[in-house]
Amino acid sequence: MKLRVGAALFGLGVLLLVFAAGLPFYVAPAVTKLPYDLEPTTSIAEAKNARFLKITASGSSVSIEVPQATLLSNVEVIPQPDDTKDRLPKELTGDAVIWDVYQTVRRADNEDVVSQYSTELALYRISGAAAPWKDQWLNETGAGETPVGNVSYSGQIYKFPFGTGKRDYQVFDRDLKRALPAKFTGTENIKGVEAYRFEQRIENEALTTPESSLQTLIGKFAPGATSGQIVYSNTRTLWVDPVTGSYLNVREQQRKELRPNTGTPTVLLDADFNYTDETVSNSVKTAKDNRFKIGLISLWGPIAAGVLGLIALVAGAWLVTRANGASARHRADAAAAASAAAPAADPAQTRVDQEPVRDTETVEQSRTEPAGGPLTDEIPPASTNWKSEDPTVPTQRPASGEVEQR
Repeated sequence: MKLRVGAALFGLGVLLLVFAAGLPFYVAPAVTKLPYDLEPTTSIAEAKNARFLKITASGSSVSIEVPQATLLSNVEVIPQPDDTKDRLPKELTGDAVIWDVYQTVRRADNEDVVSQYSTELALYRISGAAAPWKDQWLNETGAGETPVGNVSYSGQIYKFPFGTGKRDYQVFDRDLKRALPAKFTGTENIKGVEAYRFEQRIENEALTTPESSLQTLIGKFAPGATSGQIVYSNTRTLWVDPVTGSYLNVREQQRKELRPNTGTPTVLLDADFNYTDETVSNSVKTAKDNRFKIGLISLWGPIAAGVLGLIALVAGAWLVTRANGASARHRADAAAAASAAAPAADPAQTRVDQEPVRDTETVEQSRTEPAGGPLTDEIPPASTNWKSEDPTVPTQRPASGEVEQR
């Protein structure tokens, strides 16, 4: 019984050690990639007392104003597993995923839509950076069809790499349509999770604006000007979970100004967007869950499996060795017992071909008659005093000068 249990434990130990070695090399890489079937996510950022441009068209008239109100920005990410399977080119198959993203900015007081955009892009599964996909598109008008390939994404957009490092990263800006550096500025604790803080500063960058839109704005806010530009500034701060690369918190301090060639600049946007507390809590919870899964597979799982494997291996070897030793002792004891039970051989016993015959008469004769020699039928040795009455036995010849007597 011990032998069978020991052999089973030994085999289990070997399997656990193989499992421990395989987890970080074969299983862990699979969980440090964006999954194809990722659940849709929603994040909400709030900008209190923001100033923003509001254009309302009613028939042939257009109303342009810059009101002030609290804004809510809702960003929804919807992964597209079917498109990922069918639409990606061969060089991206298995390495990238397709996401659809929708953003709507509304007033918090009356839910009027201030701006919205939608986009479709491909992201690398490990780095989270934009992949070069010819079918990506961006629609910022909120109406009509958007030409495919009208944008070229690059750098990080909606997440950072798995295993984010303490270094600078290129982060894509949708207003400028290009990536700019976001500098690593330190670490902070966000609701119990250590986060890496990155900061991207954009200062007084001229935006590409259609001439018709620009002239409409100049006609409203700087009638005496003949030309101008919209200047954009943004301080974007990202708090990133370094294990999963997901955003735990985001802050964008955006400012846009119309600067005509003559006249006073007009603020078109002045908003400080911050993730709501609920969005931060949900992001932290998701990051903690994913951290646990990654840690379980890449670190704690292999350690636990390795320790249990060693214990099972040693216990199994010990039981097998003990069982073999007990079996050997049992065989030795059985042999000794069998030897003790067998009758002991008489060391004086010799081989006898025929048992000597002894009868009572012979014994009695030996008691009454003189011994004749070693054998009873042997002729006694010659004696000068011995005479025989038996006529068949020859008599001894008398010596010289001696008279024969009868």
